[in-house]
Amino acid sequence: MSVKLFTITHKPFTPPEDPMYIPLHVGRANACGLGFLGDDTGDHISAYNPFFCELTGMYWLWKNYRTSDYIGICHYRRYLINESGALFTEPEIEAKLSQFDIMTTRLLELPFPYEHGFAQNHHKKDLETTKTVLKEKYPSYADTFDRLVHGAHTYFGNIFITSKKRYDSYCAWLFDILFEVQKRTDFTGYNDYHKRLFGFLSEFLQTVWIRQNGLRACECKVGMIGEKYETRKLRRQLASFLENRNYESAGNYFLECYKKRPDVLMEASDVTGELRLCMQIISTCSFEDEQYGQCILDKIHDYNSLISHFHRLNAAVTHSVSDALSDEDILFLKQNGCITPAAIDISAKLFCQDPALRQKISRNLWHLCISSNIV
Repeated sequence: MSVKLFTITHKPFTPPEDPMYIPLHVGRANACGLGFLGDDTGDHISAYNPFFCELTGMYWLWKNYRTSDYIGICHYRRYLINESGALFTEPEIEAKLSQFDIMTTRLLELPFPYEHGFAQNHHKKDLETTKTVLKEKYPSYADTFDRLVHGAHTYFGNIFITSKKRYDSYCAWLFDILFEVQKRTDFTGYNDYHKRLFGFLSEFLQTVWIRQNGLRACECKVGMIGEKYETRKLRRQLASFLENRNYESAGNYFLECYKKRPDVLMEASDVTGELRLCMQIISTCSFEDEQYGQCILDKIHDYNSLISHFHRLNAAVTHSVSDALSDEDILFLKQNGCITPAAIDISAKLFCQDPALRQKISRNLWHLCISSNIV
């Protein structure tokens, strides 16, 4: 039994030292070489990468790679990891696949039906086209698709490991559907994010395929190595605006970026959670300025100190929601002269859905803030 895992990339990176992991440059037909194996030889769709993302690499492996018994897909930033948090070794994968049909990510649990989430971030008509094509070509999958599209779970990232035989069977089914959807899709007016349609659709279709075929799936944790360049760039610019007390420009800049890349706040992009904290900071500043004529930026200027402050405030709020406020939380609230009722209210809205409980928590925490006469 031999296993090879192909690390999908479109930019330079340092590959894992284990030779089982092989870098694969996707979209190489449209780019300068990176010195890695590319997806633009033999039977390939490399030029379609702006629309198919990592799938151009998956297609190339389906059509051109025949060397190993088991094959897997991971990303230059995202890998399946074992319970110890380390990359899987070949013996570990062999042991897992002796018990399971496929190794993949843990199911993502959405706060809403998949169909609703897709419509929020993409063009709903494309999901409907996919449903139509699936029912035409593979009618036995229709009930599974309908059940899952109204459910709140999906696998993500096109990250999985299985036998090459099963991999080829999956790709034959997947690309048969996607190429037909491609024929029926008008991309006029789509931005770069929305053009990546088939990469997004395939994540859900993988879920449908696994469920329909009753595969025994070993759901694994995903390890994140570093963060996206786009995320770092956005965070640096937000930090610059905030340190200069220009929270309005920070908000406008974020909205501009979010319109182009709705995925920036997803866990896989906002690895540290700082972008979500930045949005909370911006909202807090706006309400404080309106109510008090000054805001947190008049007292805390350093970006890292701001992030630390809001981390601690949120920790106090979440602990209070679960009735587990610690001595450390109380000390933070009593010794911090930068907290306002508005800041507490905004944090409470993020972590408590019950309006009555939220009001109680806000009142109690503010009482702690003023109990030492530090306002």
